[in-house]
Amino acid sequence: MRIVSYNVNGLRSAMTKGFTEWLKTDPADIICLQEIKAHKDNVDYQQFDGLGYEHYWYPAQKKGYSGVAVLTKIKPDNVQYGNGFMQSDAEGRVIRLDFGDITLINTYIPSGTSGDERQTYKYQWLDEFYGYLEALRATRPNLVVCGDYNICHKPMDIHDPVGNKNSSGFLPQERAWMDKLYENGFIDTFRHYHPEPHQYSWWSFRANARNNNKGWRIDYISVTTPLQTRLKDAQIWQEVKHSDHCPVYLQLES
Repeated sequence: MRIVSYNVNGLRSAMTKGFTEWLKTDPADIICLQEIKAHKDNVDYQQFDGLGYEHYWYPAQKKGYSGVAVLTKIKPDNVQYGNGFMQSDAEGRVIRLDFGDITLINTYIPSGTSGDERQTYKYQWLDEFYGYLEALRATRPNLVVCGDYNICHKPMDIHDPVGNKNSSGFLPQERAWMDKLYENGFIDTFRHYHPEPHQYSWWSFRANARNNNKGWRIDYISVTTPLQTRLKDAQIWQEVKHSDHCPVYLQLES
């Protein structure tokens, strides 16, 4: 089972930049997309049909905003839209698919960069989501939680930890949430294989940041510890460029 998580920063925009051509290279069995900023009916989804992907969409109610989708060549046994929290569901932030004994959660965690109100909501969302995962884990212990977390966990996950110490995405309370996740039965799959620094998944459009690799690692695929023995590989594909993010990849024994 090959899984990709990719914030496309507008699916229609990504499709004008070669996203569909990239899909033709068969990068993964399951492609989890965030920030699609689109509804199924205003995307040329027949392109995905032609490549053998089923697709499941959970857009935001607000047009041109947020939203998640999953393209998959493996048929899921069950699909659930949302996590039961009204604002999160209105913003299209969580979709769940079950594949045998594995439950895949594709999520787009809110950003707090637009101001205090959204940062406060981000903390609320994180608490709600953690409770959702804990409840789900009681009956579905093999969880894969992928998406744009909008948080850098450690100083090595951001190019300028000192200069960004007061920036949303690298605040102590956000990073403490990541600590809690990884200290309570989840594994950061990329770090499981790659302890080295300067590995990022998002770059500002400003100041030639991507070419200078002045980035942030805010996209993750995390798994619960029962899946550790089934991990095969994890990567960040910095060379793939249809967005200000790049895809992150996990190979798992299904």
